[in-house]
Amino acid sequence: MRRALAQPRFRRLFWSQTISRWGDTFSAVALVVLVFRLTGSGLSVAITVALEVVPVLLFGLVAGAVVDRFPRVRVMVVADVGRAAIALALAVFGDELAVVYAAAFGLSTLTTFFNPAASSVVPALVDRDDVVGANSALWSAAVVSQIALAPLAGGLVAVAGAGPAFALNAASFAASALLLRGLSVAVSMAPIPGGAEGPAGRLAAVRAGLAAVRRSRLLTTLAGVQALAALSAGATSALLVVLAERHLDVGPGRFGLLLGAIGIGAGLGPLVLQRFVTDVRRPSLLFGPYLLRGAVDVVLAAFSSFGLALGALAVYGVGTSTGHVTYQTVLQTTVPERLRGRVFALYDMVWQSARLVSIGAGGVAAEAFGIRAVYLLGGALLIAAGLLGLVAVPAARLGGDDHSASYVETP
Repeated sequence: MRRALAQPRFRRLFWSQTISRWGDTFSAVALVVLVFRLTGSGLSVAITVALEVVPVLLFGLVAGAVVDRFPRVRVMVVADVGRAAIALALAVFGDELAVVYAAAFGLSTLTTFFNPAASSVVPALVDRDDVVGANSALWSAAVVSQIALAPLAGGLVAVAGAGPAFALNAASFAASALLLRGLSVAVSMAPIPGGAEGPAGRLAAVRAGLAAVRRSRLLTTLAGVQALAALSAGATSALLVVLAERHLDVGPGRFGLLLGAIGIGAGLGPLVLQRFVTDVRRPSLLFGPYLLRGAVDVVLAAFSSFGLALGALAVYGVGTSTGHVTYQTVLQTTVPERLRGRVFALYDMVWQSARLVSIGAGGVAAEAFGIRAVYLLGGALLIAAGLLGLVAVPAARLGGDDHSASYVETP
């Protein structure tokens, strides 16, 4: 991490994303509190969450094509400026439910463009050997920000209302845009298939990206693995509070400790990876964390000990963070530069689609069969995801000593 952060261009991206996440933490807490205060309805809160997911499904593939066609820093700056404007409008006019819904949709839409651009640009900012460190730094900053600032956000909203939290979010987006404006990245943009411009060109680029993913065993396998994992994690993450109350028999205070255990594990994961692993591009490191997390879900379902649950969830956090850093690094170092935006956007779509299905189905299953059944099934899905990856992707598919990505054809 230190070597990555020592590189000035990456530091700009790091601080832009970190400051933006500070604002996101305040906004996320304020948004759900505001909607519930305005309506008193859990359904309205659920609608707000859905409006944050839908843009990924609607615009994800187009966002990937845009990220691969236009300068990625420019895409990020435009997204940040737009998000700052929406967050500021929310701070001023947030007492209207329609405004809140529209803002949730708009913020998520622009984030759908920002995220694949940010993920795609990392390898251009650091040396190849420092990509793991760069991803570890970004992940660690995000986790620490959430753990440290979520309680402060709750206190601010309780004392001053949601408006100041949204204003802080607007300021964080503006600061991010200013930092990114000074970032210089030399990358080659993807050609438009067939030479078509406008919507026809975007559609052709989307089709070309999907075709390239289908031609790669690694990329198609990863899509399947991500879908299975999201079908598990959507429900188990959303219903952890139910597991705490009905199975572990603990109240809100101890539930907070469970979340803290996940956060501690997630923070330690990248440090463990950096300390003991020299090359993450191995199937055991890419797919092994799914097996680890699946085993944790089974343990949570099988035992009702609070202490055991704390330890297991810390291990789950380690698996989540090491898996994420490895996943990001493998894609960034094996997928051709001109294809990265579409690949990252596609995987965002796969994840959010399966996550949405999981949340809905998990709630129904918890009422019909009990919360333990949800975690047992979640564990089975994660174990299946890990085994699928280990069986389908031999070590050679993650690249040789020359870090070649020739098996992924570039459209």
